[in-house]
Amino acid sequence: MPRQQDTARSFKGTDATKFSVTATPGYEGHVLEMDVNQEAVLLRGAKGQLIGTMPWSGVIDRILANEDDARFAHSRAHPRAPLAVKVRYTTIDGKQFDSLTGGIGGGGLFIESSTPLAPGTELSVEFALPDRPWERLKAKAKVAWTRNKPERYLLFPGMGVQFIDIDPGSQQQLVELVTALNRSRSTT
Repeated sequence: MPRQQDTARSFKGTDATKFSVTATPGYEGHVLEMDVNQEAVLLRGAKGQLIGTMPWSGVIDRILANEDDARFAHSRAHPRAPLAVKVRYTTIDGKQFDSLTGGIGGGGLFIESSTPLAPGTELSVEFALPDRPWERLKAKAKVAWTRNKPERYLLFPGMGVQFIDIDPGSQQQLVELVTALNRSRSTT
C-alpha cells in the first residue's frame, strides 16, 4: 500500500491521466498513463511500478505506419496483397536501383528502400510475377508516399508508387494475382 501512495505522490503537479487496463488479455490490472508534460505514454504494472515509456512521437509514428494502407485506401482503385518480388526502378535522370516489393496491387507497388525517393518523383519500374517469372512487366509510376524509417522490424522503410502508365494486360495480371493471393489468405 505505501508504494501506491508514493506513486500517486510522484505525479502530483503533473498533468497525467491514468487508464486502467481491464479487457486486454495478459495486461489486466496494468495502467496506461498519458503524461502531457513529458509527452509520453507510460505503462505501469499492477503494483504501480514503471514498466516502460513511449514518447508521443513513437506512438504517432506507429499509428501512421500501421495505417498506411488505410490512409491511402481511398485513392486506390485496386486491392493490394503483401508479396516480395524483385523490382528494378529507374528515375527520369537514369539512376537505376534494384530492390524488393513489400506489396503489390493493380494500381501500384510498395518498394522497400532505406532511401525512398521524394513523393511526386516519376520513375519506371520493371518486375516479374512469381507465376510468370519469364515475363517482365514494365510501367511508368510516381512516388505517392514514403515511410522513412522501419517500424518495429515489421514494416520496412520505402515508398508507395502509383502506376501512371501500365499496359492493361499487365495490370489485369496483377489484379488476378492479388485476388488469388487474398483469397488464399482468407481461407487459411
